[in-house]
Amino acid sequence: MSSESWPPPLKEWVAKCLGQITDTNRSEVQAELKQVISEAFAAHTLWTTDWAGVQLKRCHFLLPKPPPVFNTMKRKGFETPVVNTKKAKKAALKNATATYAMDYNDQAALNRRAERFQREHELERTKRSPYPATDEPEGDPNVIDWDRYTIVGTSQEIFKDYLRLTSEPKPETIRPYAVLQKTLVELKERWRGKTAYNWICNQFKSLRQDLTVQRIKNEFTVQVYEIHARMALESSDMVEYNQCQATLKSLYELGIPGNVEEFTAYRILMLLHGRNRSELNLFVGQLTPRQKSDDAVQHALEVQRAQAMGNYYKLCDLYMNAPNMGAYIMDHFIARERVKALMVITKAYRNISLSFLQKTLAFETLDEARTFLVDHQITTFTNPNSPDIDKILDCKPAIPEVSRAFEEKYRKIMIKGAI
Repeated sequence: MSSESWPPPLKEWVAKCLGQITDTNRSEVQAELKQVISEAFAAHTLWTTDWAGVQLKRCHFLLPKPPPVFNTMKRKGFETPVVNTKKAKKAALKNATATYAMDYNDQAALNRRAERFQREHELERTKRSPYPATDEPEGDPNVIDWDRYTIVGTSQEIFKDYLRLTSEPKPETIRPYAVLQKTLVELKERWRGKTAYNWICNQFKSLRQDLTVQRIKNEFTVQVYEIHARMALESSDMVEYNQCQATLKSLYELGIPGNVEEFTAYRILMLLHGRNRSELNLFVGQLTPRQKSDDAVQHALEVQRAQAMGNYYKLCDLYMNAPNMGAYIMDHFIARERVKALMVITKAYRNISLSFLQKTLAFETLDEARTFLVDHQITTFTNPNSPDIDKILDCKPAIPEVSRAFEEKYRKIMIKGAI
C-alpha cells in the first residue's frame, strides 16, 4: 500500500494530523493513524471515506490560548474608598503600582508563551510533514509508513552474517530492496543444494533484519518469512518458526496477501501441541468461511476433533496424511498421543501384537514401533526373543509402565520459542 495511491483528501488529512502531534502523544497518534488507514485499506474504503470528518481519539487540534482580557473598568458599588491620611495615600499608590506591574508582566509572559508555542508548532509541522522536500528522495512504495527518516540501504553484498543491532543502523551496512530479492533467490538455490541449515538460518535472519530496519512490508516480506518458517519446520527449529509465525500474523492483519490458510492450519496444530485450549477456541471461533473451507485448515480442525474425542486411530491416520508441512508440527506431539493411546489399549486388551501397534499408531516399520516402546521402558513382551513380527505385548503389567512414561515425559509441555 503506497502513499502515492492514496486519494488527495487522505493525504491532506494525514498531513493535518502529523502536523498537530507533539512529543507527548507522537507514538500513540502514529499507531492510531496506521490502524485507521490499514482498516480502510482492508475494507476498500480509502476513496469513499470522508477524511475531512475523521477525528483521531489521541489527536486534538490545539491552538494557543488567546491572552486573557483584563477588565479595567470600575463597577458600581466597588469604587475605591477615599483616602484621607498622607500615610494611607502613599500605601495605596504603592499597591496600585505593584498591581499594574504584575498585570503587565503576566500579559507579557502570556504573549511570549503564545509566540513560543507558535514557533514550536511550525517546526513540528515542518518536521513531520509527509510530503518530502524537492531535494529529498521519493518514498519507497514497498514501505507502508515511509517518511524522510526511513533508512534506505546501499550495501551490494548478497550474503551478510546476522549481527544483533546495538546502535542505530548505518545505510552502508544495509542491503536495499533490489539486493534483498537477489539474496532470497540465492538462498533458495543454496537450500536445494543441501547447504547446512545453520548457515541458511543465519542468512535469513540477516535478510529479515534488513527488511525490518527499512520498514519494508509487502508480499516479498511475507514470502521471506513463509520460506524461513518452512525451512525451520523441516529442521525442527521451533524457535525461529515461532518468530516467523508471529511476524506473519501481523503482516496478514495488514492485508498483505500470502499463504494465510496454510499458516492458519499450522497455528491450529501448534496450539494443539501446546494444549492451549482457551486460545485455540478463541482462534478457531475467528476463522472465516474461506479459511474453514481450505483443505489444510479442515485437516487441522479434524486433528483437534480427534484429539478431543480420544480417537487415536483417526488421529494417527491424519498424521500419516497431513497436507503441506503439517506432519512436521505433529511430529512434536504425536509421541504424546501414542502414549495416551497405549494407556487405553493396555486397559482394553490382554495381549496385543507389535504389528497391530505399528499399524494402529502409524509407525512406518516394526523396528520403529519396538524402539518407541523400549525408549519408554515398555518391554513386557511375552516372547522377547522372537522376531519383531511375532512379538506380543503383555498388556496388564504394561499399564503402570505406560502411566509412568506419560507422567514423566508428557505431563508438562515445553515449547521452544513459544510466543
